[in-house]
Amino acid sequence: MPYYPVMLDVCGRPCLVVGGGAVGARKVEGLLFCGAAVTVVSPDLCPELAARAEAGEITAILRPFDEADLSGMFLVISAADDPEVNRRVWAAAEAGGQLVNVADQPDKCNFILPSVIRQGDLAVCFSTSGKSPALAKKLRKDLSAHFGPEYAVLLDILGAARKKLLAVSHAPEKHKPLFERLVEGPLLDAIRKRDRAAADRVLASVLGPGTTVEDLLGPGRFPG
Repeated sequence: MPYYPVMLDVCGRPCLVVGGGAVGARKVEGLLFCGAAVTVVSPDLCPELAARAEAGEITAILRPFDEADLSGMFLVISAADDPEVNRRVWAAAEAGGQLVNVADQPDKCNFILPSVIRQGDLAVCFSTSGKSPALAKKLRKDLSAHFGPEYAVLLDILGAARKKLLAVSHAPEKHKPLFERLVEGPLLDAIRKRDRAAADRVLASVLGPGTTVEDLLGPGRFPG
């Protein structure tokens, strides 16, 4: 069966990573990027995780996994070197109704992690439903050049414009044509070329006179 796509809000939520090696470190990096409160359980830690623990970025429990470690966890990832440990994590988390992912074992996951292109708050995700992580990775590499940093700025502008319009009138359907003009028009190209004057002209023509990048984002937020 295909997976149901979902974007989880893990900001401030307790998340557990079992395993202190390189794979665990990659999982921790992704969770920290999204603001999760991460605990790592492992008898030892790779240098990257040891540094994060020393800096207070994660909570490190230096011992083998115990089922009690799952208590209160919103999300669980197991990346241990020992298959039996991974099996125990999966069984206990699944029995407790928790979100659980065992690295590289789709049969022991109730969610899987896509390959992701990130530009600011933009996340372009590729998933093969667990069939071929290598293909998902290739697609990410092939398309990453298309989604440059200008998309992060565009998204910030769109988000600020949406917030401003909704504060005046909560009429999403009425605003829809405005955002279609911003997305399909020359705004992205102006940002890519770092042409602030052109971007301001687009915003004023679509959102009304006086609307500028600085009006929406504040000073110093436009590239260049």
